[in-house]
Amino acid sequence: MKKAPVVSKKMLIPFILVASLFALWGFANAVTDPMVNAFKKVLELSNTQASWVQMAFYGGYFCMALPAAMFMRKYSYKVGVLIGLGLYAAGALLFYPAAITEQFWFFCLGLYVLTFGLAFLETAANPYILAMGTKETATQRLNLAQSVNPIGLIAGLLAAKYFVYDRLQSDGIEDFGALSEAERTMIRVADLAVIRDPYVVLGLVILIVFVLFLVNKMPQSKEDGEMPSLGVTFSKLLSNRKYVLGLVAQILYVGAQIMTWTYIYQYAEAIDLANEGIIGYEKIDVFAYQFIAFILFTVGRIIGTAMLRVVSSGKLLMIFAIFAGTFVLGTMFIQGIVGLYCLVGISFSMSSMFPTIYGIALNDLTEEQSKVGSAGLVMAIVGGALLPMLQGMIIDAGGSGVADIRILGVPEVSFSFILPFLCFLYIIWFGFIINKKHE
Repeated sequence: MKKAPVVSKKMLIPFILVASLFALWGFANAVTDPMVNAFKKVLELSNTQASWVQMAFYGGYFCMALPAAMFMRKYSYKVGVLIGLGLYAAGALLFYPAAITEQFWFFCLGLYVLTFGLAFLETAANPYILAMGTKETATQRLNLAQSVNPIGLIAGLLAAKYFVYDRLQSDGIEDFGALSEAERTMIRVADLAVIRDPYVVLGLVILIVFVLFLVNKMPQSKEDGEMPSLGVTFSKLLSNRKYVLGLVAQILYVGAQIMTWTYIYQYAEAIDLANEGIIGYEKIDVFAYQFIAFILFTVGRIIGTAMLRVVSSGKLLMIFAIFAGTFVLGTMFIQGIVGLYCLVGISFSMSSMFPTIYGIALNDLTEEQSKVGSAGLVMAIVGGALLPMLQGMIIDAGGSGVADIRILGVPEVSFSFILPFLCFLYIIWFGFIINKKHE
């Protein structure tokens, strides 16, 4: 029997347009992760304080996802996308006044508003992609659309490196705190302007994308008949075991992903400190390793999408999570450059998890339930706000450095990866349950 196409010819153009949005929030994710370390240096923050960048970024998803879903229950996906793009641009442009005030909270506010827009975009785009064809190919179709996401990740990482990190004056100073107040102020003003510029340019680009969506016709996808109450929809979602377990899995996955990508900088710093003073040793170019991680993430997602033609989504999720957990153990207990290789390898293993969990959780739902259920899964991105902060607290256990104390024989920054390991254990179990009971 011939399998249904992943994307039909009729839906190809709408699929491409909506899939392009996945690159936009990928860019925002990648350009923001390095900012944790950048703000730490420029504004002289602790790891815990700097992690408020992620709290603001992923907290915005949590706060706006449900209002976005309620809005799209009444209006079209296109209107939701336009609102999302508008908020995205507004948040990015707020970095301009934030740099003038030099207030950390103002930058966090910009990120918070920016992710209001991303919440609208993700709440609309993910279920829209799932609905562009048969349920049989829904998870594979979402994996295919999510394959565009790493293009934005790579672009965001390159922007962070060449337009931010390479231009930060504070990054090249061994003891920034030893400078006079006047010198620190001058450098801080210059560096905050460097951090500001990519976001301002991004805001202007998003406005152009806004106009493109405004002038193009997009097919609508709305159910006919009377719309059930929100309470009834919530009740049905909470009684759906696959959805509830998937929601927890998504919270833990996003937390694991952001911890892995955020604290690679601190992990590399610990390796540099351990080799300090060794003749001929060159500091790690952490951006090169992050770049490789994103390439592996892209390759893994392509491979995962292809595997779904022959392997069930539950089994695929379980296999990838087992590899991820193994790499995390290597990150924790293998010191030096090999441990860093393991940390990079986690990205390959994570590649297909988000869309696969998403597809599993929404697979049995009606379109109306999917709109609200999608909001819950977008709200699950709050894991990227809470778990990195917990990891930052572990790293700060012995002081503001990354290797002040040893836990179980390894520096605290290495031990802190116990958190993503626990996340992957749950995802292994979830994949096993889905494979055995639901597929």
